[in-house]
Amino acid sequence: MDFVPDNDHPLDPFPHYRRMRESAPVFHDEQSGSWHVFRYDDVQRVLTEHAVFSSRMGGDDPSETGQLFAASLISTDPPRHRQLRSLVTQAFTPRSVDALAPRISTLAAELLDGIASTGTADLIEELAYPLPVIVIAELMGIPAEDRNRFKQWSDVIVSQTRTGTENVDHHATNREMTEYFLAMIEQRRSRPGSDLISNLLAAEIDGQKLSVAELLGFCSLLLVAGNETTTNLIGNAVLCFTEAPGTIERLLAEPSLLPQAIEEVLRYRSPVQSMYRVTATDTTLGGLPIPAGAPLVAWIGSANRDERQFQRPERFDIHRGPIRHLAFGQGIHFCLGAPLARLEARIALTAVLSRLSGLSLAAGTHLERMESTIIYGLKELPVRWQAA
Repeated sequence: MDFVPDNDHPLDPFPHYRRMRESAPVFHDEQSGSWHVFRYDDVQRVLTEHAVFSSRMGGDDPSETGQLFAASLISTDPPRHRQLRSLVTQAFTPRSVDALAPRISTLAAELLDGIASTGTADLIEELAYPLPVIVIAELMGIPAEDRNRFKQWSDVIVSQTRTGTENVDHHATNREMTEYFLAMIEQRRSRPGSDLISNLLAAEIDGQKLSVAELLGFCSLLLVAGNETTTNLIGNAVLCFTEAPGTIERLLAEPSLLPQAIEEVLRYRSPVQSMYRVTATDTTLGGLPIPAGAPLVAWIGSANRDERQFQRPERFDIHRGPIRHLAFGQGIHFCLGAPLARLEARIALTAVLSRLSGLSLAAGTHLERMESTIIYGLKELPVRWQAA
């Protein structure tokens, strides 16, 4: 058996996941040398047991690898991970995030003001993309004129090319981002503000300032995680709501159901489909021995459709109740920005449902997924509604 995602149906990788859960829940791809994990319990274990399944990229000294994410939160293990995470936790506490709600509401209203009277639009371009980009750019103190560069960099970073091809865009983007953030860091050193970059520059761990590699890692992670996943959560939600008959009507009648509906979107079409790990020790998964140093992919998108965990997992159901999905990860690497993503999605979707009456996919729409096996999101989402 080969591990070959169904490239003919990129919007629907879930039958492929189901086949893997049944026939090869822990699969060794001999061509790449990587292991792939598909069942909920195994994926949860990989994401939780950090002592066995390490997040480290590269060698022992991540600052030497030249990788933007090598010294970031997602690529470090305890104790350094705990120290780094503590520096940004305050910016993403429920209280800190709730304080952003008025600004997010204002932005969502302004973005919808621009299209409400037209009756049709690409909702990714007009709302789901700009809203999270503006929010994270403002948190980081990034000038408004640089926001489009943020989005372009994010798209390149999350895109995946076919095995064996050289991704020139990826290398060029890494260089461009590195130069940009280094200049931003130097600017904040001389003229600190109240933004996240300034706060990170001032922070210390055991009397030590963050290294340049760690600062770059934070900037890169905040850039991508701060906008890409939220864009896709909003887009995936609108797609789910318009696909499932009666869902929009139920949400309009009972607005209190929206947070629960967002959790079902996170399960049903997880914005992050997979996470990378490497085994720190010899271990076993699904009864198979896996040696230390083995690269491993935990398929979150598959785990969230596992029949062993969820009843009728192929059905989108906003009345499902409490959902133990893995869309934001698990354990020490649980997504720091989850409260912000949920808040932005709730505010944006409330505005969409209340202002775009009769919302549906535009006739003849051919949806395309972003070119990534890691991220699940749409390139465009053409919709129509009854213009006021």
